[in-house]
Amino acid sequence: MSPGKMPSATTTGLHCLLLLVSACCQTSQGSNFYPFSYVIDSALGQDSFYPEMQRQKRNMLILDLPLPEYTVDIEVSLQDSSYLEPIKDYLKNINLPINISNVQTTVSNISTTTVCLPSGENSSCCFCENGYAWPSTVCSDMMPCPSLSLEQALPCAYMQKMPFYGPYCEPQTEESCGMGEPIVMNMSVRLDSDFQDDLKDSSSVLHQKYKADLEKAFNASYRCLPGFVSATVTGFSPGSVFVNYEVRTGGASFTQVGDSNRGVLQFLNSSYHLNPFTFTRVITNQTNFTVKPSNLFEGDTVRLTCEINSTFANATWYHFDQTISNSSRYSIVTVFAARRSILKITNVTTKDSGSYSCMFITSSPYHTEIHNATETISVFPLNVTPNFEDIDVTCNSPEVQSKGLLLSCCIDRHLKSLKVSWKVNGTINITGMSILSGNCTGYSLNINESLCPPEKSGAVTTYTCELETGHGARRARSIAVTYLRKAHVTISSSTNSTVSEGYGFNLTCQSDVSNYDSISWKIQSGNDTKTVDCNMCIKNSESSATSVLTVKSASLEWRGTYICTFSQKNLDSSANLTIEVVSLPLKQNILIDPIATSIECQVPHALECCISAKTVRDYRVTFFVQQNEFQVEKKIKDNLFCYMYNHTEKECNKEKKFEAYCRFINRIEQRVDSEHIKLHLTPAKRISCSDKLGIGTEMALLIKPCCDVKNPIGFTRGNITYQCINSSWKVARNDCLSGPINDLLSGAESLVSSPEAKAELPVYLAHLKNQTKEEITTINNSSANLGAIVSILDMVSSIPVQAEEDNMKNFLSTVDLIVGDSTTEAWEDLNKEKTQQSSLLLQSVENFSLRLQPVNNTIPSVFANTVHLQGIVVKENYNTSYSKDFLSRESLTVKVVISENEIQTLTQNSTVVSVMYSRLAHILPRNTLGYVNGLLITTTLSSQNRSQNFNVNMTFAKKNLSLKMPKCVFWNFTLNNHSGDWDTRGCTPTELGNDVLCSCNHLTSFSILMSPDRSSELIFEDYISYIGLAISIVSLVVCIIIESLVWKYVTNNTTSYMRHVCILNIATSLLIADVWFIVTASITDQNQQMSRDICIMATFFIHFFYLCVFFWMLSLGLILFYRLVFILHNTSKTTQKAVAFCLGYVCPFVIAVTTIAVTLPKNSYTRKDVCWLNWKDSKALLAFVIPALIIVATNLFIAAVVIIKILRPTIGDRSSGQERKSLLQIGKSVAILTPLLGLTWGFGLATIIKNSHRAFHILFSLLNALQGLFILVFGTLWDKKIQEALLKRNSSSKWSSQQSKSSSLILVTPMLAMSYPFSRTFNNLCGKTGKYRVSSSEPSTSSTENTSKAYSLLN
Repeated sequence: MSPGKMPSATTTGLHCLLLLVSACCQTSQGSNFYPFSYVIDSALGQDSFYPEMQRQKRNMLILDLPLPEYTVDIEVSLQDSSYLEPIKDYLKNINLPINISNVQTTVSNISTTTVCLPSGENSSCCFCENGYAWPSTVCSDMMPCPSLSLEQALPCAYMQKMPFYGPYCEPQTEESCGMGEPIVMNMSVRLDSDFQDDLKDSSSVLHQKYKADLEKAFNASYRCLPGFVSATVTGFSPGSVFVNYEVRTGGASFTQVGDSNRGVLQFLNSSYHLNPFTFTRVITNQTNFTVKPSNLFEGDTVRLTCEINSTFANATWYHFDQTISNSSRYSIVTVFAARRSILKITNVTTKDSGSYSCMFITSSPYHTEIHNATETISVFPLNVTPNFEDIDVTCNSPEVQSKGLLLSCCIDRHLKSLKVSWKVNGTINITGMSILSGNCTGYSLNINESLCPPEKSGAVTTYTCELETGHGARRARSIAVTYLRKAHVTISSSTNSTVSEGYGFNLTCQSDVSNYDSISWKIQSGNDTKTVDCNMCIKNSESSATSVLTVKSASLEWRGTYICTFSQKNLDSSANLTIEVVSLPLKQNILIDPIATSIECQVPHALECCISAKTVRDYRVTFFVQQNEFQVEKKIKDNLFCYMYNHTEKECNKEKKFEAYCRFINRIEQRVDSEHIKLHLTPAKRISCSDKLGIGTEMALLIKPCCDVKNPIGFTRGNITYQCINSSWKVARNDCLSGPINDLLSGAESLVSSPEAKAELPVYLAHLKNQTKEEITTINNSSANLGAIVSILDMVSSIPVQAEEDNMKNFLSTVDLIVGDSTTEAWEDLNKEKTQQSSLLLQSVENFSLRLQPVNNTIPSVFANTVHLQGIVVKENYNTSYSKDFLSRESLTVKVVISENEIQTLTQNSTVVSVMYSRLAHILPRNTLGYVNGLLITTTLSSQNRSQNFNVNMTFAKKNLSLKMPKCVFWNFTLNNHSGDWDTRGCTPTELGNDVLCSCNHLTSFSILMSPDRSSELIFEDYISYIGLAISIVSLVVCIIIESLVWKYVTNNTTSYMRHVCILNIATSLLIADVWFIVTASITDQNQQMSRDICIMATFFIHFFYLCVFFWMLSLGLILFYRLVFILHNTSKTTQKAVAFCLGYVCPFVIAVTTIAVTLPKNSYTRKDVCWLNWKDSKALLAFVIPALIIVATNLFIAAVVIIKILRPTIGDRSSGQERKSLLQIGKSVAILTPLLGLTWGFGLATIIKNSHRAFHILFSLLNALQGLFILVFGTLWDKKIQEALLKRNSSSKWSSQQSKSSSLILVTPMLAMSYPFSRTFNNLCGKTGKYRVSSSEPSTSSTENTSKAYSLLN
């Protein structure tokens, strides 16, 4: 602008500036001194400037100077910036001090502090002169001027509103704006360009170029921030390109930084593509992060608080890198006014441990500021450790009662706010006192015996300590205190403290504490202590806390002090009793010689009782002969110590048999009698054999013991039977046991009576197998040795055994050895003598498998040639079926299947064991039902609470395919007086080609029986029975119908009435019996399974009604006999009917009920194969046969009387024609009486005879099957009165025409006269001479009526 021109108004406004001058002066008080401003127009010349100034000064300096010193701010406004420097220079060059006399003021210093340049209509850019700075109070509010037209040499200017009233720049001090310690701002910004790997290398050209350019721009943009020092790029990171840099400056405000960020673009080349909206500052050291409580435990509630000193837009919380939101456990409360955010976490767990971050975000378009703080918290488990998990306390222990019991719970940290409580729960309520010490709490119990009654011993009281941190965490631990009471145990014996060998005794141990866990018995003898392990001899009662030890046969092993111990937890309560076992020989260890012999009258015979010479001899021994006691002599005989008595029989009046025995009495007066010696007094003249063995008649038997000099005890079990043949004793049978088998038998007897039988059994089984194998030749040739092995197996099978393979194999191998082919003859011989031995062997294997005790919850599979064992142990949640397949060496198979449902009914740890035998079935007694045609299988269960019916399916392969009619059978040990036999009950067969499926509802030993194909022989007799019975049933129904139709016409007198009553009841009873018979027979023939109860009921009714038939036949026969013999005697109809009904129904009922009452409890009422009375087991069939045969015999006698009466001659000689007529009448009478009196049953006698001809069976079946037809024909249809009655119902006129004739004949044949000549002849033969004249239907005399009634019975 030229100096001669005046500037325009606009130019003057734009170039107006403010110059603030600070002057220091002194002035007097009371002077009127004010700061002034002066405008210098740029259009005035320099000359005019100074005079004006001078005038102004003159006008101003008239005031008096006050005494105080003032700093005066003088604002100078200029309209032209060109005056700025001259004025500044002028002010610098003023000579100071200046005294202004008129106002008494001295100006000591004039300085320029603040310069403001115009920057718009209402704002300006102001800056401080050197040595001056903005006051700290406005530091954060000043915004740098954005204009780039300012010279770089000028200090930073800041936007101020116009007019500007301060505050103005002040002399620079440490408190001035931007003068403090600079802070480091961590900043980042994004370049929207692809990241290049060279940016990672600080030595690369690209990195250095980027760094230099960006730092230049940053320094230019941020230089005006208060206290700015520098801006430095620290690195680059991918994600486009993130520039990380540090800005060292004073306390710049959010707005100031944002404004500076906006200016970066102006200093940076656009090729960098800087995104001005991505400037971010992360502040990590200006957030106050607090955690309460500092010690955290699981279950606590924690509060995390973040506070900052600036405003923010939102707050976000993070757990590690996961954002936290409000939920049931997390609660975030942000208070913007308080610049605070609180995160509340309830019920913390160890998973809540870790780092938590709070982030406060303040955003503007060009700047985002993030306040971030991170704290790591640790959540510890609140571990409460009790001093006991559980503890047993003996209430009546003196130590416990005196010291009590201290329970405690501790945590692993000390907490001031710890709260503690104890809770008590239990039937025994013993409380205590709570104690708190540090981080532990105690509970002291005062235990008193009175609080623990015996019936509550074993009760558990739970003491629960509950600890709280005060911040929500709570933990409780329980201590189970089992209060026990040492029991008062008593022990008593059934005998005194002494007992003899072979005698039994009981020890009863009782405790006042019933809640025991176990009871044990021990025997202490010297330094040896034995545990009594005998399930069979110890019986424990939980209800009465009693244990009874039963010793059936005491031996020296049972002597000692018995200690009975009741155990509850770890508390043992015992009592003891000493038992002395006094020697006394066992009966089986007493040898008698002879066993059976003949003796001669008046001749002494030596009788001996011997025991082993190694045993105690302190016995008092006497002989008893026919109850007379005799003293003995003692003698040592080889290894025997014998007691002898020479007996002389003096009572010789007759031949007789009697017995003798010896008696041993020990020192406690207990005794044992030997086996009896059988003596037979024989006349001297009959004696044939006489030597050192003894005397006897021809063919007499002499039995001697088995003496064995080599045996340590002097003899072996068994005997030798001699027979007198041709005056010499010959050995008829040798039943002596071999030495090894004798030792085995003695060992088994000792084992089963030993208190440690279970522990000793494995060793014995191994010895038994080895010894049996060595003695197999002896066993094959001796049924006695074979029977001894069977007895041994039976004894040891009663002892529980561990299911170890060796134990099982040893037992089963022994069984296999004695059922081999080589022992067949010995078994046949043994079964003749002792039929129950083979059954006993089978039962022994069942008992053995039943008592197997699993090892490791398993039953091993064991195969021993002809015997194979498999089994399972039923564990908890066992959900599979039981299925086992067996294959014999003969390639026969059998499969056992038990359904899953049945298995699940068994108790846990039950065993299911199956044993297959391929040879054992053949040594069992032969059954008439058929032949064993498959393997034999035994299945046993050890479960005690299974249902009575337990279904099992077995599939047997047929051995002989030619056999037919399979029957599923089981071995019933109770049949044949406990000798056993096959039984079909509870089993149903289903033939499946070459296999037979047996479905049974119980368990034991099973097989299949099949018969030869005899269907061609049976079919004819079956047809006879079924067709005949059908005809009989129809005939009886017709008979009953006819009788009902003509009843009132044919029962007009007592005799006729009783005859038809008998016939009607015979027909009814026979009809019911036949119906029952044909139903049961058809079911049986079709091999259908019938319920046992139904079979019993059917058998009862068949038996009862067939008996009724017979007894009504007897009634009919007796009435006939009564009328034939007692002609002149007359009995009323009521009496006759009462007698007949009692005889016809009451007698059969009594017999039938008695039969079932006697035999049913023994399971021998019915047969196994058919529903009919048993014969083999109970002879129940005799209850039918005997009454039937008696009645048949009686009726035969009555029939004979009738025939004799017919043959009895009348007065006068009889012509040949008359004889022929008599024979004809006899034939007719027999034809009538035979079916009516049951004489056809007489043919049944022929069928009873063994091997009787088949014709008798066919004839018997035919006659009895058609008996109903015979009764219809001969008892009803042949009756002329019935015929007339039927005709009358059809034609009343015809009946009228016969009325007079019938009336005239009624006295002679009231019901039927087959022909008048026969009636007349029969009348004469019955003892009547001459003829009767009858004029009416009523009898003229009683004699006449009786005679007529007698004749009518033949009809």
